[in-house]
Amino acid sequence: MATTITITRTPPITRIALNRPEVHNAFNETLIAELTEAFESLREDEATRVVILQGEGKSFCAGADLNWMGKMVNYSFTENLDDARALSRMFEAIDLCPKPVVGRIHGAAMGGGAGLAAVCDIAIATPEARFAFSEVKLGLIPAVITPYVLRKIGYGHARALFISGERFDAETALRIGLVQRVVAAEQLDTEINAVVGNLLQNGPNAIAAAKMLLHAALVLPADELRSLTIARIAELRVSEEGQEGIRAFLEKRKPKFAIDLG
Repeated sequence: MATTITITRTPPITRIALNRPEVHNAFNETLIAELTEAFESLREDEATRVVILQGEGKSFCAGADLNWMGKMVNYSFTENLDDARALSRMFEAIDLCPKPVVGRIHGAAMGGGAGLAAVCDIAIATPEARFAFSEVKLGLIPAVITPYVLRKIGYGHARALFISGERFDAETALRIGLVQRVVAAEQLDTEINAVVGNLLQNGPNAIAAAKMLLHAALVLPADELRSLTIARIAELRVSEEGQEGIRAFLEKRKPKFAIDLG
């Protein structure tokens, strides 16, 4: 049973909450392992159509736990490699989740917490949220989150923020693309429900395919990517979900895969 996160399943929605409010939901080895397991288990969970990632208490995630970091001081190079691999696996599990991941961002989202915002498909923040890639303040770098942050905010913004370590507000996060919406705290859950409601109107297999294609577009050579796009659209057009979506559009009705929130 998980001790650092809570998982609430109310199909078609699964809500995963970082649950270490006493340390602003900072990472330690247990949270990393439990969050990885939670997202890896969602890959084959057909009952889940949308995942909401959030933090309990005053913050979303303040980055690395001080006690966990204290252990690293005495780790060997090999032990640090293993630790970094575990953290990298966690971010990869969230990033590669075939379900849309909606981030509920409030309070602090520092270091790895800002990295979590980067691996959310849609991150929604309150105006009071604060962000930083502050690792350089500790003589470190935001290493394992770099690929995800670069994809989200681009090289220029990452270059400035990685070397300055400076804090920035939600409006800046919105402007650079780290979050997609900023809403008043009292409207946060209403906005999330609206976003989730829209996602539930879409074909789940199409969403998973779109996410896969976006990942492939970053790494495949142009000719391979072209072949992949041709094959994937042809496959989806003849799939059960694709056929239903097309028929529903032509018949001016909702497709069977669309779910309305009660």
